[in-house]
Amino acid sequence: MDKGTERTNMTEFWKEHSQSATVEEMMLDSNAQQLTQYELPEILELLPSLDGLDVLELGAGIGRYTSHLIGKVNHVTAVDFMENFVEKNRKDNSHLGNAKFIQADVTQLELAKSSFDLIFSNWLLMYLSEEELISLEKKMLSWLRPGGYLFFRESCFHQSGDCKRDFNPTHYRTPAHYNHLMTSVTWEESGEQGIHIYGFDTILSRNVHTYIKMKKNQNQVCWLMQKARRDVVQQSQGGFSTFQQFLDNQQYSRKGILRYEKMFGSGYVSTGGPSTTKEFVDLLNLRPGQKVLDVGCGIGGGDFYMAKNFGVEVLGMDLSANMVQIAMERAVQENAPLVQFEVSDATKRNFPQKSFDVVYSRDTILHISDKLELFRKFHTWLKPGGKVLISDYCCGQKPWTPSFQDYVNQRGYILYTPQNYGKVLEEAGFSDVRAEDRTAQFIEVIKDELKRAERIKDEFIQEFSREDYEAVVNGWTEKLQRCEAGDQRWGLFYATRS
Repeated sequence: MDKGTERTNMTEFWKEHSQSATVEEMMLDSNAQQLTQYELPEILELLPSLDGLDVLELGAGIGRYTSHLIGKVNHVTAVDFMENFVEKNRKDNSHLGNAKFIQADVTQLELAKSSFDLIFSNWLLMYLSEEELISLEKKMLSWLRPGGYLFFRESCFHQSGDCKRDFNPTHYRTPAHYNHLMTSVTWEESGEQGIHIYGFDTILSRNVHTYIKMKKNQNQVCWLMQKARRDVVQQSQGGFSTFQQFLDNQQYSRKGILRYEKMFGSGYVSTGGPSTTKEFVDLLNLRPGQKVLDVGCGIGGGDFYMAKNFGVEVLGMDLSANMVQIAMERAVQENAPLVQFEVSDATKRNFPQKSFDVVYSRDTILHISDKLELFRKFHTWLKPGGKVLISDYCCGQKPWTPSFQDYVNQRGYILYTPQNYGKVLEEAGFSDVRAEDRTAQFIEVIKDELKRAERIKDEFIQEFSREDYEAVVNGWTEKLQRCEAGDQRWGLFYATRS
């Protein structure tokens, strides 16, 4: 479809659905009032602090969110395609504070560079072609100040609203496709320090929980992204622009994840699979109704186990979009309404104080350099008396063997001895810290998994390939050798927020 036809179709579509400028029309749903009651506070809670920000609201509609942004921020520029919507927004909200209302097609919109701290968009990108979306993304990178944020929310896979549509030109993309598009595009910017290249880093991506609870619909997905430098590439990221790209393209490709699962057991990508999960979760004395945060949730096996066996609500977060995509697929299969997943960076994510009863993490924090700052976040997020339980790769005392140093460098791991790991938890404010060296258990688990690999060799090769089988077995064998040499250790850490 050519560009002119695309815009004509979108114009006709929205002319048909903007006659009365009601919230039902704008949301294309007869339950719009009820949905808004629960959805709006959920969405607003995901935004960064709004104090003093200059905000650009794209696809503002009749001002469902404009009225909540004005007054909390320095200035709002509200833009919409349909004149009826813009006039309704201006009439209802212009008296609330510092705001400007613009009727424009975003594909033609031109604004000053570096003039906004936050761009807020609710159901807009799905009305753009691929070419239009990429063009707008470059513009948004230019409109934002360095470190500025982009929040957007889209319908993925299929429509959500129950409004009758004679034709529907909407582009229902997958979350994975949005992840790829939004993190791949870059913008070159000249400044006093020379030319810099910017792109969007993912802070979080998750389902809109209101739609899951009210409509059993997992296709509403939102993202919070941040404008970040792309010309500063860390060696540990293997040449990739972001750590997330490194994870999804190298260590945790979809095929790589499924290979891990074949070794660890269905739903698991961490040491010991269901056996160590049961052992460690039992230490937490979980009770129905408690809230658990799983940092580095993988594909969700431990989260489904906790929810089904203890009746707790679990939020699983992982920086790997591939991991979360598989976890979401499994959530539908498992019929697990108590479990939610999001793509997010634990070092950048923020939750209200005292949000969780438990923070749980399996073999993940080895990727994070500033563990002290992360553990301080955990301490803040936990309720008084809340527990943290972590298993993680650790190391022996230096000097390490050259082969282990090469392994750590190649993976970009930041490893502590089990004893030092425990001291960092204490420094973060935790009490009753138990730091256990579980390397002996780790060795036995690896041996058991190698025996399992031998038993399922033919099945594994048929499902993947002989090359994949040898890669996994060699990887596990090398892991065993590193542990037996004393370089690689495995720790279990348990602590309380007093």
